[in-house]
Amino acid sequence: MDRYDVIVIGAGPAGGAAAFCAARAGLRVALIDRKTFPRDKLCGGLITGRARRHYAEIFGHEMPFEAADRKTEVDFRFRGRPVGLIRDAPALCATMRWDLDAMICGHALQAGAADFTGQDVAALDPDARRLSLQDGRVLSYGVLIGADGANSQVARHLFGQSFDRARIGFGLEIEAGGEHVRPDAPIRIDLGAVDWGYGWVFPKRRTTTVGVGGLLARNPQMKHAMADYCAMLGIDAPQARVKGQFLPFGTFRKTPGKGAVLLAGDAAGLVDPITGEGIGYAMKSGQLAAQAARDALSAGQPKRAIGFYRRGLRPIHHALRMARMIRPLIFLPRLAPGFERAFRRSTTLRHQYLRLMAGEVEYGDILWRLVLRLPRFAWLSLRGDRQVTDAGD
Repeated sequence: MDRYDVIVIGAGPAGGAAAFCAARAGLRVALIDRKTFPRDKLCGGLITGRARRHYAEIFGHEMPFEAADRKTEVDFRFRGRPVGLIRDAPALCATMRWDLDAMICGHALQAGAADFTGQDVAALDPDARRLSLQDGRVLSYGVLIGADGANSQVARHLFGQSFDRARIGFGLEIEAGGEHVRPDAPIRIDLGAVDWGYGWVFPKRRTTTVGVGGLLARNPQMKHAMADYCAMLGIDAPQARVKGQFLPFGTFRKTPGKGAVLLAGDAAGLVDPITGEGIGYAMKSGQLAAQAARDALSAGQPKRAIGFYRRGLRPIHHALRMARMIRPLIFLPRLAPGFERAFRRSTTLRHQYLRLMAGEVEYGDILWRLVLRLPRFAWLSLRGDRQVTDAGD
């Protein structure tokens, strides 16, 4: 049996950050993933300012991007209708998860984590703090970090299910090529493209990522919604390979683990319930999980890791609670018409949305401002007159 201080399952942004930080702290680390890297992953691949900030903090250098990957134009739509084009948005960066995840996994391995990518976990035994791989090898650990995505095997083992199907999101995505590759085109965000969700068009150098995502329970015909969205964009969706993935936006685990077993990233539900962005929170939670593991092991009490971790996660959980309070103002059907009209007329509202994506403000900073707008949203929703002006802007 091989003994490790920390075993990380999942080598994406959360797991890669966790393994990197734990290895840099001098711990003996194993990094497991059933895939080898590079590997494909459903994700729009839009890197926010928050994600870039966390990356630099964790890895000690700026996230590398080509100049062509930086986007400052955003075309907002609401159910296909234009509601504003922003030409001076805080910089967002477009990347392929194929490249990003391989880079982060590489950082962890270079820091000293043992490479168990391409290996599947056959069995977990948290009481004995050990696991078995499909090839028969048995590894023991002090602390286990489950960073294995929304459909987490670790979460399922701890709690009986990886997620609550009534509250989980789901996304579909394609990579459009040929005539649809327009690197200089603005980012397009279609609020309301699906119920309690949105559509996205992210132009990149070699492809254009197109997708829709929303609450699964509210979108039983997500495939039809994706087909309709592609048709509206003039894309022949059947010619592209469609990827699907559960998206844990809208809920998170208040206690992301048990004792010496921690959950990070999507496995812990750490995804923005409005924008769907999770890469920044994934990396930060990986760092926090590694720090909790280090502190618990230093104290000789691995089961204290969950307590340390919960304290570290408090700012993220607070931000997600604020976002969850705001989300009905955008997606609740009764308020949606008012939000659309206010969003179209208010450059302030559009810029605040982009500043959130850029990580320049947090939801708590704008919650009160939106609450003050609530009566106007309701009023605009009740009125049918599209010529109403927003005197406040």
